[in-house]
Amino acid sequence: MSYHSAVVVLGCAVAVLLAVLVAIAAAVFARRDRATYPAACSKAASAFGTALTLVCSVTTALVAVTR
Repeated sequence: MSYHSAVVVLGCAVAVLLAVLVAIAAAVFARRDRATYPAACSKAASAFGTALTLVCSVTTALVAVTR
């Protein structure tokens, strides 16, 4: 595995980890707001998708600018 491939895999892992942390926080805040478990899971899934999309968009923009 080359250095570039390792950096790409590590970057993807960090992006997914960040999105998971955002989803967990969204679920916790939803439960503190007295939402039901299905509603909290729905908010967490929405937050996960949004965070992952945002991280990928920012990464794509940074790669385009640095090239």
